[in-house]
Amino acid sequence: MDKNKPREDGSVLLKERTKLQPKKPGKYAVVILNDDYTPRDFVVWLLQTVFAKSLEKANQIMMEAHTTGKALCGIYTKDIANTMVLQVRNLADQYEFPLECRIEAVKEE
Repeated sequence: MDKNKPREDGSVLLKERTKLQPKKPGKYAVVILNDDYTPRDFVVWLLQTVFAKSLEKANQIMMEAHTTGKALCGIYTKDIANTMVLQVRNLADQYEFPLECRIEAVKEE
């Protein structure tokens, strides 16, 4: 018997719908890595240009990368993080610097 056709008593059998809860998109950290060749001024400029950081914040991030080996630039969805990394790599290549940037998954709490 078709579930949507009326039954002999006139009632209709309905299928219960379940609500699907959309998953929140994962978060990814964009991390800049220190190297011995890329000038500090370029890194600061890049952080201001790509990540819209203030001069003060860009200097803090650059110094953290310089002293610890890497620094967090921001946390984004995967697509945005990949786009940011691509922009950093393109600018570094354009100016012939070996600056590296990568994404790291952020664990949800």
